[in-house]
Amino acid sequence: MLYIGVDLGTSAVKLLLMEENGRIVNIVSREYPISFPHPGWSEQNPEDWYEQSIEGIRELIADADRSRIAGISFGGQMHGLVILDENDEVIRPAILWNDGRTAKECDYLNNVIGKDKLSAYTANISFTGFTAPKILWVKNNEPENFSKISKIMLPKDYIAYRLTGVHCTDVSDASGMLLFDVKNRCWSKEMCEICGVKEEQLARVYESYETVGTVLPQIAEQLGIPATVKVAAGGGDNAAAAVGTGTVGDGMCNISLGTSGTIFISSEKFGVDSNNALHAFAHADGHYHLMGCMLSAASCNKWWMDEIIGTKDYAAQQSDITDDKLGENHVYFLPYLMGERSPHNDPNARGTFIGMTMDTTRADMTQAVLEGVAFALRDSLEVAKSLGIRIERTKICGGGAKSPLWKRMIANIMNLKVDVIESEEGPAMGGAMLAAVACGEYATVEEAAAKIVRVVDTVEPEAALVEKYEARYQQFRQIYPACRELFGRIQ
Repeated sequence: MLYIGVDLGTSAVKLLLMEENGRIVNIVSREYPISFPHPGWSEQNPEDWYEQSIEGIRELIADADRSRIAGISFGGQMHGLVILDENDEVIRPAILWNDGRTAKECDYLNNVIGKDKLSAYTANISFTGFTAPKILWVKNNEPENFSKISKIMLPKDYIAYRLTGVHCTDVSDASGMLLFDVKNRCWSKEMCEICGVKEEQLARVYESYETVGTVLPQIAEQLGIPATVKVAAGGGDNAAAAVGTGTVGDGMCNISLGTSGTIFISSEKFGVDSNNALHAFAHADGHYHLMGCMLSAASCNKWWMDEIIGTKDYAAQQSDITDDKLGENHVYFLPYLMGERSPHNDPNARGTFIGMTMDTTRADMTQAVLEGVAFALRDSLEVAKSLGIRIERTKICGGGAKSPLWKRMIANIMNLKVDVIESEEGPAMGGAMLAAVACGEYATVEEAAAKIVRVVDTVEPEAALVEKYEARYQQFRQIYPACRELFGRIQ
């Protein structure tokens, strides 16, 4: 049988067609616009997601035996606020995960309601990107729109709704809303009350591998696929990527270098760090995970290459970063182009170069961008270490994972063995695997991962380089605290 994985990203939807044994048959990507109505704001039109997803599926399966298509599932950008009226029409553009407008609402939630209460209700504290503060922002600033809300949805779940007619979400994506009781895998009555939301305005919650319905007859006819095709709930992009990289079960780790960057640690048991520096979410495998998330990762490199240098040949720019330069760079970059989440929770943080001199080269600055992302990911790893978690190796995925240089930096800055898998397709692969589990191809997510995910290479840390980067990291970690008050003053 064939399974479709839909990765609803920030800049594009990526669609993957997979055979039951994990072999990838086809991959298609279709872009859509993103708007920035005000500095720090970030919005998209959900109709663009749907149109490009449908057209992408059509292209994806054009040469396939459509009668063999059995299931569809998703990975998707998390936290985005999609609000529907009583006719299931979109009320306003979706407010995205990397939107920073909710500083006031986060301050209210964290400091008036209180972080201790939030953590007790949801296992997390408020971050500007989360969904609950966005709901409060609409309530405070667009009361007319707030009064029209009939359903509150997340981005990938809107696509699932358009395919099936079912208002649904999954435990991993719901975990990032600050409306979900992660430990007990249900909506938090207390948080609904705080946000002025009725539970019936929220979607039904499923495990990621559960079937929410089958495709609507008109969708089946439109795409030329069987009306029996099952749609599984899917997962938030990071949880789905973790499934796609085999980061399931207890004590596994994955680093994602996508638009955002994450370090993801799976666990069979529920747990929260005392400062809520890492997110504690439900996992797509039926268990839990800890996650550190930085808002700008591969997007930092894209910004630097596209907007500043003016090139699309990223590899050529990296070729000037020779072996002798690794661990020797005196230029540092804080990768906070959209503010930062883990572990600083500071929407005012900004991208910053420091340490430049008259002999600083473009290659030095390119190197600083790549190293800055790796250093920032290590900040979250250090929090996990403080909990007694010991990690020796990690898998890696995302667009940035295609760079051999960046993988080498990750291995040595974080002092981890970096396992490269055969397919680095991340959330789309995870979505297809979740669809296969929903259709009974595999009994569990763990079984699917064990049979499908293959490690083909490992980047080993190099002792001398680890030592050099340790010294650099200790300098890097002093820069943000020194700049924090200034960031607040220059906004």
